[in-house]
Amino acid sequence: MAKTALVIGKFYPPHRGHKFLIDAASETNNIVHVIVCHKSDQIPEGNLRKGWLQEIHPNAIIKVIDDIYDPTDSALWAKMTKIWLGFIPDVVFTSEDYGAEFSRLLGAQHILVDKNRINVPICATQIRTNPWQYWEFLEPPVREYYAIRVVMAGAESTGKTTLSRDLAKVYETNWVPEFGRSYSEKKIREGTNDDWNTSDFITIATEQCRLENNAARLANRVLVCDTDAFATAIWHRRYLKDRSPEVEVIAFSHRCPDLVILTDIATPFEQDGVRDGESIRGWMHDIFLEELIKSKRRFILVKGTPQERLEQACSEINKILKGPVDINQVG
Repeated sequence: MAKTALVIGKFYPPHRGHKFLIDAASETNNIVHVIVCHKSDQIPEGNLRKGWLQEIHPNAIIKVIDDIYDPTDSALWAKMTKIWLGFIPDVVFTSEDYGAEFSRLLGAQHILVDKNRINVPICATQIRTNPWQYWEFLEPPVREYYAIRVVMAGAESTGKTTLSRDLAKVYETNWVPEFGRSYSEKKIREGTNDDWNTSDFITIATEQCRLENNAARLANRVLVCDTDAFATAIWHRRYLKDRSPEVEVIAFSHRCPDLVILTDIATPFEQDGVRDGESIRGWMHDIFLEELIKSKRRFILVKGTPQERLEQACSEINKILKGPVDINQVG
């Protein structure tokens, strides 16, 4: 007969200490049930935490409950747990002192795992306070949520890609290239570059969001994006002379960046065989500025040499990171 194990907690947010605990339950029991306790004011909310845990532990059975009970009333928690599960588990795995009494009242064996946090020296409170300081304790789906997303915005040939590469080097992280560029190059090769329609921009915006989310899972605290779907919506206005509600829905339903870096137009225009907007760089810049203000996105305007722009961008990113990164010391 299969043994059943229970792991119960807030997982607020899930970290590698929780993974160590659930893995311990999985090693010795055939069926692991996880109960996620959620309060209405907690962000990230319970169902999102459940989704992360389900990805990390695909074989576990996970449910969310409303955490409205007295945390010191083990008898009540044992009673409610029987109701939530519909049975009494064979064993309860915890890393907390409450576990022994809770398990006794539940009628289950208790196994205490890494109470002193020797194997995984972290707690959720530390992560909520500064997730970037404890980045190594986060799994990819949680990193996707907490990664600081920095997005370039601006007219053509204003140094966005150069700044993206420089920032990725400084923060020893990855950056997301502009999918629209490779899409445009493909249209040029096919001889269809004069034939743009809304479906093209829907494709570009959707793929740009997908690439960004995937890259956030691999980022080192900061994710640098050469563009985003918000910019794609503006490029729709540039090519088709009108807004696209469909593209703007994609842009505004996507995760809002933590910082947008708007590049000024006081840079020489470099023709690379794809660009065609030299004469309208001023117009594009004004549209970006107007839309950034209107959407209340956090942004800065960077000016000057590439080094000066880099310093301006790093100064703002470091405010979000709650700590400095010396651009002269990072190779």
